[in-house]
Amino acid sequence: MSATSYDRAAELRALDATYAGVRGLVASGVTHVPLIFRVSDQHSEPQQHTTVPAGQELAAIPIIDLGCGDHAGVVAAVRQAAAEWGFFQVTGHGVPETVMATATDAVRAFHEADGGEGSDKARLYSREPARAVKYHCNFDLYQSPVANWRDTLYLRMAPTPPDADDLPDSCRNVLFEYAHQVKNLGNTLLELLSEALGLKPSHLEDIECNQAQVLLCHYYPPCPQPKLAIGTSRHSDGGFLTILLQDEIGGLQILKEEQWVEVTPTPGAFIVNIGDLLQLISNDGFRSVEHRVLAKNVAPRVSIANFFGTHIDPTSTRIYCPIKELLSDKKLPLYRETLASDYIKHYYSIGLDAKTAISHYQL
Repeated sequence: MSATSYDRAAELRALDATYAGVRGLVASGVTHVPLIFRVSDQHSEPQQHTTVPAGQELAAIPIIDLGCGDHAGVVAAVRQAAAEWGFFQVTGHGVPETVMATATDAVRAFHEADGGEGSDKARLYSREPARAVKYHCNFDLYQSPVANWRDTLYLRMAPTPPDADDLPDSCRNVLFEYAHQVKNLGNTLLELLSEALGLKPSHLEDIECNQAQVLLCHYYPPCPQPKLAIGTSRHSDGGFLTILLQDEIGGLQILKEEQWVEVTPTPGAFIVNIGDLLQLISNDGFRSVEHRVLAKNVAPRVSIANFFGTHIDPTSTRIYCPIKELLSDKKLPLYRETLASDYIKHYYSIGLDAKTAISHYQL
């Protein structure tokens, strides 16, 4: 297709109208990446790994054993990881591996099922913000400069859980149980993060950092030309805390000291990362970090991202600003206050685009 005949908006609408997403393209036998997905043609960020001189490779992100029995040591490790990396992996977290594996299998089964009239995919395909359960290709399809090689099943599990019948048949009971287990883990992590800031363990929960819970169940089909596409564009997360389960395929990278660092899959571990709003209320005590997912052609990649944040609840009227206990004459606030729901509106209006949303709130 020549540049003169290429109508990007029409191509986006055509993809949306299939209700089949990227997986539908792959199932149809596509052998070339369509222009709407081409990073090299339309986006300033190259997908290729940053070249790192031999001997200068960065260390891997920290792995913290929550069940080691050394509480003070765990708090110290969480403090260092959240401040220096913004990312860490956790083992000894108490979530049964059977629950993790069953959830991954259920998400894979949903995405690999046929679409068409009467299917769960057709029933759930939507871009309506208020819907608690929906399936779509790229939440920011019409805002982002480049479409990502990824489909998503979206589930808003709290504060008001969806009706069981709203969830796909293939993963209904499985994902309710998974959400329950990860909510418990999130509560534990927020207690540790509170202590790491020098606050009482319940502080972050008391200010409702975990009131809302959303699962984004991602599916990255094999890409015929992975160097031309991106699985997920570079971005930081908008909420307070993210807990990610990824399969063995890999591809997740974080930006550390201007280098992309691979987050190697660790069996039985969760990946935890700080969101923009936790950076804001911690007054840069903790930091959210840009990350991305590379497109691959080896096999489908499945991940389940669990987001915590009051801001996801559109009815919330809670205002957030740097926590007063962390401020002093020598540590002035770095951010202005924001209505909880306003931050997410701003974040979604930008789409996945590096770490730009939080800069709007800097003083």
